[in-house]
This record gives sequence, structure tokens and C-alpha cells, in this order.
Amino acid sequence: MWSTLWRQSLELISAARCCACGDACAPKSSDGLCERCLNELALPEGGVQGDQPLLWCALAPYRGQLRMLLLRQRPTPDAALIAALAARLHGCCASAVAGALLLPVPSWKRAGNPLPLLLARALVAASAGQAQLAPQLLQRSRPTLGQHHLGRSLRARNLQGAFTAQACAQQPARPLWLVDDILTTGATACSAAEALQAAGHPVQGLLALARTPAAAPR
Repeated sequence: MWSTLWRQSLELISAARCCACGDACAPKSSDGLCERCLNELALPEGGVQGDQPLLWCALAPYRGQLRMLLLRQRPTPDAALIAALAARLHGCCASAVAGALLLPVPSWKRAGNPLPLLLARALVAASAGQAQLAPQLLQRSRPTLGQHHLGRSLRARNLQGAFTAQACAQQPARPLWLVDDILTTGATACSAAEALQAAGHPVQGLLALARTPAAAPR
């Protein structure tokens, strides 16, 4: 009996902690993030959206504390934190993803970025089954260069023909959203969307945790 009570007590303590900083005392929002972290991460109400180079929705600009947090998540992702961020992102796009397929952008590396798949799974969970995971529809067709030090035009050339997609077998086809952790120039998303649309999938746009701000004019 005592072991059961001890385990339940530990679960309550763990569940009450902020998903980002681990603080058990700070007041928390419904998705498990404390008020201090929400302020530091600068997550605007309703997220941020745009339509260039394709329709997209993200939690916030990729900078400051949010950027540092996401950089730490790539090598060692925290499923509870990703679920909390996904819940906030779903709140920004719930009506758009209802009934849609969610497709994480795949990496060509065997040990690639784990965040797109984790985010897509968490978005499906946040939708309570209204959205469906569909990673099998898109594959990388060839390796590509790392994008970090490439400009916009070189990124687009680097990603040309980088994806292949399964032909759409369902009519009418279900709307599809790509899922990635960061949207920078959109070259990867556009290349993936091109392959999917050629295979008959109606790509609506991209869902991401953050959007890299446009460079300031010199």
C-alpha cells in the first residue's frame, strides 16, 4: 500500500512541474507551461501565420529563448515539452487540421531530426483523433547538403527533386499538412509539397514550432 501511495505522490509532483523549466511551484497554463516560461518564450496568442512561400502556421518567431529551447530538443527531445508546445500549436490551427492528414517532413539521414515526427504525433493526440498521421506518403529520394549555411536560392536548388510521394489512392483526397520544427526559407517544405501535389495530394501548407524571422534589409 505504501509503495502505491509513494508512486502516486511522485506522479502528482511530476505532473505539476512546468514542462519547460521543471518548476513545481509556479502557476501553470492548461498545457503545462508556467507563466514565466510563457513570457520568456514570447509565444503570441494565436501564434504567427503567413502565406509565403506557402501557407504556414507557427507558434512564434525562431529567436530568443524559444530558439535556445528548440536547439536543446533536437539531440535529446522531451516528449512532454513537445506535447505541450503541440497543444498550443493545435489551438492556433484546430479548425484547419480537423479531418486532415499530418505528414512530418522526413530527413535523409538515418539519425535525422526527431522533432517533426514527434510534433506530428503530438498534434494528432491534441486533435483527439480528428487528424491522422501519414508519414508513409513521403520519402527522400536522394541525399542533400546541410542547409544551415546556404542562402535562399541555393537551398531551393539543393532540394529540387529531393522527395518522392506515394500516389493518392483516396478520392476525394484528404487535405494534408506538412509538419516541421522550423520554417526558414521554405525550400524543404516547397520541394516536399511539389512532390505530394504531383502525386495527387492537396497540400494545405506547413505547421511548425517556429518561423525564422526575415533578414533585416541592409
